[in-house]
Amino acid sequence: MTKEVLLSVNGEPRPARASAATTLLHVLREQLHLTGAKCGCGYGVCGACTVLIDGKPARSCLTLAAMCEGQSITTIEGVSVNGELDLIQKSMLECGAVQCGFCTPGIVITAKALLQENPKPTREEIRGALAGNICRCSGYVAIVDAISAASEASR
Repeated sequence: MTKEVLLSVNGEPRPARASAATTLLHVLREQLHLTGAKCGCGYGVCGACTVLIDGKPARSCLTLAAMCEGQSITTIEGVSVNGELDLIQKSMLECGAVQCGFCTPGIVITAKALLQENPKPTREEIRGALAGNICRCSGYVAIVDAISAASEASR
């Protein structure tokens, strides 16, 4: 049985239909057509589906949509403002931290949450925050550089 849920996605109320087993990732991609969050594994391991729920990173492939009513959901589509890239997005581009791009939305969301919680993270803290985000193309050096540069630029 499905029911209508009202989600707050990227600052806007968005109605959706969800059963008890419908994941947030499914609703975002299939109903709301927000395809930035990716289904890389479906088991919460790779981080490609990461979104912010009330400012905290969460795996949308493991999160039930019906449990998100009353919470604020931010996807990669909601990170830029009026078409202007967020500082972390700019930094990722400038540092060459974007390769195939599949993992990038999850990494940007994770980095955004880290910098909100800890505006001056060490490189070790950045690596720790990224532990749940798998990038198959890089050795993470440029990604860590980008997050560190965004941290420096925001001071």
